[in-house]
Amino acid sequence: MNREADMEITEETRGNARLFRLQGRLDSNTSPALEQRLAEALSNGTRGVVIDFKHLDYISSAGLRVILKTAKALKRDNGKLLLCCMQDYVKEVFEIAGFDSFLPILPSPEDALREI
Repeated sequence: MNREADMEITEETRGNARLFRLQGRLDSNTSPALEQRLAEALSNGTRGVVIDFKHLDYISSAGLRVILKTAKALKRDNGKLLLCCMQDYVKEVFEIAGFDSFLPILPSPEDALREI
């Protein structure tokens, strides 16, 4: 499987926010693509980001690093990063890393978008 096939990223603008939907695996091979897409959104003035994990099968420490870097960049610019629709095993990774203590994890994209 090639790197692009490991994860699919779709994004859309919803009001003042940018919604990213991830499908597949977020690991050391695929995290640079997500990092680039998030950085582009932020450089274009996006201050509200929602990441939908509904179809994410796996996240590694490389994926967590991208999420953390994005959260820090948004916080610096008074923006918000919200996460939603995590499978239990992905949510467990966030809990073990302690990310759930500073990143809201909501049940649906609509819930997250209301918080932006």
